[in-house]
Order: sequence, then structure tokens, then C-alpha cells
Amino acid sequence: MTHAWNFSAGPAALPLEVLRQAQEEFLDWHGIGASIMEVSHRGKAFMGVIEAAEADVRELLAVPDNYRVLFLQGGASLQFAQVPLNLSVGKSSDHLVTGSWSKKAHKEASRLGAARLVATTREEDGRFTRLPDIERLVFDKNAAYAHFCTNETIHGVEVPEKAEACLFEVLARTASDVPLVADMSSNILSRPLDVRRYGLIYAGAQKNIGPSGVTLVIVRDDLLDRAGENVSAQLSYRKQADNGSMLNTPPTFAIHMAGLVFKWLKAQGGLEAIAAVNREKARRLYEAIDESGGFYRNTVNAACRSVMNIPFNLPTPELEAQFVKESEAAGFIGLKGHKSVGGIRASLYNAVSLEAVEALVGFMEGFAVGRS
Repeated sequence: MTHAWNFSAGPAALPLEVLRQAQEEFLDWHGIGASIMEVSHRGKAFMGVIEAAEADVRELLAVPDNYRVLFLQGGASLQFAQVPLNLSVGKSSDHLVTGSWSKKAHKEASRLGAARLVATTREEDGRFTRLPDIERLVFDKNAAYAHFCTNETIHGVEVPEKAEACLFEVLARTASDVPLVADMSSNILSRPLDVRRYGLIYAGAQKNIGPSGVTLVIVRDDLLDRAGENVSAQLSYRKQADNGSMLNTPPTFAIHMAGLVFKWLKAQGGLEAIAAVNREKARRLYEAIDESGGFYRNTVNAACRSVMNIPFNLPTPELEAQFVKESEAAGFIGLKGHKSVGGIRASLYNAVSLEAVEALVGFMEGFAVGRS
């Protein structure tokens, strides 16, 4: 069977080279006579795996020495609660809401304490299609932290590097001591990143890191002790850091796969190289949408269109359903839009090749013929 063109939003495509290596090593990892998923997480074999994974992600993201790298469980959604439990300590947090995931993070933080909405771009129909005017934002200088999502998977709104730099400047001007917390689940490792600008970064693995089951957290040392002893050990960043992410059995196979993806990224030339490929993939697909004469429509403001997740609509829901049906028959999977917004969505994570995008564009052009 031919491997499908996979545009799923998550769990998402993994590099074929990584899948093949994992397949070859599945029954006998490096001659130990067992799969890496069968051995003790505290044994020599797996300890080597997790140590290499941390070293490689530190290299890829240039993580400074005063930051801890954690491999946790519960997905990014658990971080919506874990962040305020560890960082708020009686203070309010500041939130930008630019899509469904930052909206959920704000809602969860509000359940645990005060969570101020700095700005939202939610429209009357519930859609998110733009960023706020970042230069006009004012953060609370007494806030425990400021939270935003760098890329909204469902709505296809991303904070580009220029807007990100503006956000850093505004935060420094209005609340210089407030740590910035970012949900980077759907665009981490897709482009270079200055970790030093952030107090904490978290990302569910199942988009650009590896299979579902592990969550990457990068947290600055000075934030580890804010929660004190009142937070459950499993939810404490300090206790997780002190125990090497192993308070209990970690998701060993997911961490192993993430480690293989990190090595694959290094082999591609690192984040500068993968970012160039990602920009070209997105350019090609947006061009196909914009030049379709209105048959395909993406309503996100051009200044913040996501490079990773590209939602679009056809003239009618019936045509969208037919598009999904015919695309699946042609070997494409994962193109149906999120249930909350409908339409079509193509996710162009690192493992999605330019060849796959070109094949999708060709299918789109053929599908539109005679239907517009």
C-alpha cells in the first residue's frame, strides 16, 4: 500500500525516514533483544534515549543553560491548568485570545484564579481571522505571567516573527518583569526561536515533535519555585525537573520517537533550513487558493496567515463534502476541517513534503474545473 499524502492536523504526519527507522528497530533496539518500549525507563538504554532527546532539542532551539527541558504527560491542554497552578500564586494572569486554544487556556486559568483578557479577536460569528493591534496592548505590570498561542491550529492564525518581536517590545515597555508563556503546540520547531524571550514554552508533541503522549515544556529556572509545596507532585514543574521528568513512568516510546524526529531535523539542516521549506509549502498552497477565482477562500488576514495550518472553504458545504470524499479516494487524508468551523484544512507540518503540497495543489486545480 502506498503511503498516503497526510495533511492531518494532529496526530499528524511523521517523517518517513523516522517511521522506517522505528520499524526496523521495533523488535530489537540497538541489539538489546527487545523493543525500546519494553525496557525500564530507568535502565541504561532508555536513559540514553531521553538524554539524547534533551540534548538534541536544546541544540535545535539553542535552549540556554538556565532553562529546564521537561517531557511531561497530559497534552498541551493540561498545561492550561498546570501553568497557572505553578506560576500564578495568588496573582492574576494576562491573556491574548486569538483562537480556540488560547480561548481554552484563558477559560481554564479563570477557573483557578484571576485571568485578565488583554485582547481578543473573536468575531460575532465566533471566527478568529486576525491578530490584535499589538502595539496598543497594555499588560499588567503585576501579572503573574502573560499567555498567548503562537499558532492557532483550528483557525489558521499565526503570530509571525515581526508581530512576535513587537509583542516582546510591548511587554518589555509595559510590564518588563512579567514572564511570557507561549503555547507553541502547532508551530514549534518550524522556524528558529529565541527561547530567552520566554519564561515558559509548552507544546503537545503530535504535530511537529512526534506521536501523541508526550508534551514538551521548556521553563526558566527562576519560575520553578513559585508554586511552593501546595501543588501536586505530578503537576509541579520543580518536582518534575528535579526527577528528570520521571516522577512516574514517562511515555517512553513517544519520547523515543521525538528523539528520532529531533535527529531528523538536524539532518535537514536545522530550523533555518526547515523554515525555508515550510514557507515555500505555504506560499504554494495560498497561491493556489488566492488564484482560484474565489472557488477556494481563506479569510484569515494576510499578515497573520498560518504557515502550518491552512483552512479554506469551497462555495458550498456540499462541494466541501465532495472534495473530502474525492481527495481521500485520490490518496489524501486529514483534509476535513475541524468540527467547530467546518470547511477544509491542510496542515503543513515539518514532515509534510513539498511534493505532497504540489500533489494537493494539482488535485485542487483539477477538482475546481467545471465546478466554479
